[in-house]
Parts: sequence; C-alpha cells; structure tokens
Amino acid sequence: TAGGRALRRAARAGTQLPSRGFRASPRARSAMPSWVIDRYGRNDVLRFTRDMVLPIIHFPNEVIIKVHAASLNPIDLSMRSGYGATALNMKRDPLKLKSMDTEFPLTLGRDVSGVVMECGLSVSYFKPGDEVWAAIPPWKQGTLSEFVVASGNEVSFKPKCLSHIEAASLPYVGLTAWSAVKQVGGLNQSNCSGKRVLILGASGGVGTFAVQLLKAWGAHVTAVCSHDASTLMKKLGADDVIDYKSGNLEEQLKALPLFDFILDNVGGSTEKWALDLLKKWSGATYVTLVTPFLINMDKLGVADGMLQTGVTVGSKTLKHLFKGVHYRWAFFMPSGPSLDEIAELVNSGKIQPVIDEVFSFSEVPKAFVKLEGGHARGKTVINVIRDK
Repeated sequence: TAGGRALRRAARAGTQLPSRGFRASPRARSAMPSWVIDRYGRNDVLRFTRDMVLPIIHFPNEVIIKVHAASLNPIDLSMRSGYGATALNMKRDPLKLKSMDTEFPLTLGRDVSGVVMECGLSVSYFKPGDEVWAAIPPWKQGTLSEFVVASGNEVSFKPKCLSHIEAASLPYVGLTAWSAVKQVGGLNQSNCSGKRVLILGASGGVGTFAVQLLKAWGAHVTAVCSHDASTLMKKLGADDVIDYKSGNLEEQLKALPLFDFILDNVGGSTEKWALDLLKKWSGATYVTLVTPFLINMDKLGVADGMLQTGVTVGSKTLKHLFKGVHYRWAFFMPSGPSLDEIAELVNSGKIQPVIDEVFSFSEVPKAFVKLEGGHARGKTVINVIRDK
C-alpha cells in the first residue's frame, strides 16, 4: 500500500510509468448477473437478473473489477427508497442530456473487494489480477453485480491480511469515518493522543471503525451504544461504554469530563444538547454525519435545496462558534489514497473488520431485510463470487 501511494504520487508528478492499455479482446458474453431496482420502493423492488449489461471503460483512468464480495450500508436502504435521487441524478447527468429515469435499472451496493480485470490507458498503478478494494460513490452503478467500474483514484490494494469477505466490510464505513474524523474534524495520528472523544451510535459500521481508528491514534474514547453491544465496544478498545437505554443519556454524559471531539452517527434531537459536552474555546469540534443536504434537494429541488442547506449549516456554524465550539457536517468521500492509509492500519492489526452476518449472492433480499431491522453489530456482507 505504501508502494501504491508512491506510484500515485509519481503519476501525479508526471513521472513516466508503464501504462496499461484497455484490452479490447472480445468477450464471450455481454451480460452479467446483478441485483437491480427498476423503481424506488421497499424490498419488493429488488430484482435479480442475468442480463445486466457488462460495464465498459469510458475514461482512461477507470478499471473494471470482478466483484468477489460486497456489503450493505444504510445508504443502500435509503437509495432503494429514492433518498437523494434529485442530487444523484444531477451528478449522473449534469447537462440533462439523457431522458428521464436514466438511473434505472439501478444497481445498489457501495463496497467491493475483488480482482482487477481491465485497466484504462492512463491507469499505471494497477494491473489485471491485482486484488483491490474500493467504495463506489452513490452516483455510480453499484457492486451487487459480477463486475463494477471504478475510477483508479477510488481503488486501493486490498489489505493482504484480509479475505475478500472481510475486506468488503470496510471501505464505505472506513472512508465515511475517515472523512468525519480526519478531513472534517482535523484529527490525525500526530494530534490525537490523549484527546477525549465521544462517539454517539458507536456499534454500527461507521462507529466500530471510528472507535478503532481513534484508539489507534491514541485518543480516549467514550462509546455510546445499547447494552448488548458493550462487550464489542470494549473488545474494540473503547475506554468508557455508556448504555443509552440505562437512564437519561444526557445526564450520564454530563457527569463525565468534557470532550475535545464528538462524532454523531445518530442525529435527531441529539445535537440540541450534545455540543454542551464539548470543552469551550479550545478548538473542540462536533461532527455529525446526519445532514439534511439530500433531503432538502429531494423536497425543494436542486437550487432551493442547496440554498436551504447552506443557510442551515451557516447559521448553525455561527451560532456554535459564538459559544466557543466548532460545528461541522461530514459526508462519505471516495478516495483510493485514503484507503491506502486505512490498509496500512489494517495490515498492522490496528483496525479489524466487524461483520454481523454474511449472505450469499442469491440472498440479497434477505440481507436487506436484516439491515432494515437495525441494531446490527458491524456489517452485513454479500459473498458474490461463490453463488452467481
């Protein structure tokens, strides 16, 4: 992975590297098995097909990955129901060159662990046969399929110590936590030691990753979850575990020393009182992953939705800045170089996958039902390669 980052840097600096052209050899077939939706709705919209068109490389920086394993995230449930369709369709077709409903048939699934099959002309740091992992952004066709296309800068070499099933559980939640903690929150391995961090909603995919990441960087971590997840939290290294069902959560947290950083995976009424738990005028930061950005655009349209979102985040940021704390929103951001760094932490044993249940490719609807039930302890993973 360090070598992968060096190659990326060399490529960005213009150093000559051996390029790999796209192999245009004819395929024996033009269709592949996939799970798709043709409209938005509940679980009954999921449809298995063996006739999904095989993806092709459109841009020289793209790769085609044969999917060995994928996993589900809450965003897959939301996208199945139409959440974010306005913004995502604008991203898919910004100039509105295509007709309506061009997103269908739509393949869900964001995480992939698999093997590179083809490379675009400008891809020089991967080659066919490389084992890789990635998180595919929501505006692209997803990973519940035999093959998927990704930009080379979204892909990273899979950690050698993980199987494909284990690796598929990490990219989306890992990059979401990475974005919230490092890119937005400003924490890293050099400034995190001894900081008091509170994680609300710690037992989900993002939470379990964030606990391990912050402990690897030396923080003191307080995890909020239900009682049945407390053993898992302790195993992952959390210093304090608070059961939100055991009494008034706000009062339990106020009894503890103030925090330097809060990661909120819960949202709702939490932010009405959570920011009072931060140390004032010390650079302390609250980062929430629950934002109205896509909802605003779905309800109000692109222009008004973006305006309303800007007004909301601006007013909240200023209000809390006057109180001596920083208020931030964070989002998933695809990034191969960030996955390189995460892979190093995984290979060194500092971050481990947390898997709740593994389903076969034929059981994708059951996996969605499982995810919809909530209270997962880690990730729901799909074993794609074995059962197509």
